[in-house]
Amino acid sequence: MTHTGHDHAHADQAEILDLDAEVLAEHTASIAAWLPVEAAPSRIVDLGSGTGAGTFTLLERFPEAHVTAVDSSVEHLRRLREKACEKGVTDRVRTVQADLDATWPDLGTPDLVWASASLHHMADPDRTLRQVHETLAPGGLFAVVELAGFPRFLPADAPENRPGLEERCHAASDRRHAEHLPHRGADWGPKLTAAGFTLEGERTISVDTERSHSEVVGRYALNGLRRLRGAVADVLSAEDLTALDELLDTDGPHSILRRDDLAVRTERAVWAARRA
Repeated sequence: MTHTGHDHAHADQAEILDLDAEVLAEHTASIAAWLPVEAAPSRIVDLGSGTGAGTFTLLERFPEAHVTAVDSSVEHLRRLREKACEKGVTDRVRTVQADLDATWPDLGTPDLVWASASLHHMADPDRTLRQVHETLAPGGLFAVVELAGFPRFLPADAPENRPGLEERCHAASDRRHAEHLPHRGADWGPKLTAAGFTLEGERTISVDTERSHSEVVGRYALNGLRRLRGAVADVLSAEDLTALDELLDTDGPHSILRRDDLAVRTERAVWAARRA
């Protein structure tokens, strides 16, 4: 992929991350509120910060804290800094561009490390867990948040001409991810314990929004299904691909943006582990 291609891909991903942050803001805030912190952390690291969903949730939850946001994408961190400026919290945010599979950056000695939907992307997540354990202050907390797959948006009987289309697309995508992202869907509890952490809590949060004609949910669904199409187009039947393209045609009569029965359905699993 060319450098321009990389930039375009990161910009597309950044838009999905921004929509994800907006749609799931309430659930992210509930996770931050649940964290079993012993004292309000003053130094937080957001590993794989993306465009800042976790960063800004944690800044709001802990108003005295400073957050170091770490991501491999220059584009994601640029957006994060723009948001920090808009929110008036630039003095509380530091960004670090780093590939955590390569050289581990100097992140100080944080009281809380947050990793949302990032660990399963690591080439060697067990090494990353050990590195976090070494980096955390004694008594510090490590919060791992993972989505149980990408959200579903359509009713099971949709679209009318190809019921169950979304599930078939996800099944094909899951088979692909099993090859390239073998740690997606992992149980991080035993891995955290093996890395020297004491598991303090674990929970699963179900996300199921009401049926909606919300513009934000529509754009979230559109971007999500576009990304899904890119992963599975070559293995879908011709009929399913045609039906998917009709949903993605924003000017067509079957556009997903015209539907009033969209919802966001997924689960988030959370683990909280302490460095003794």
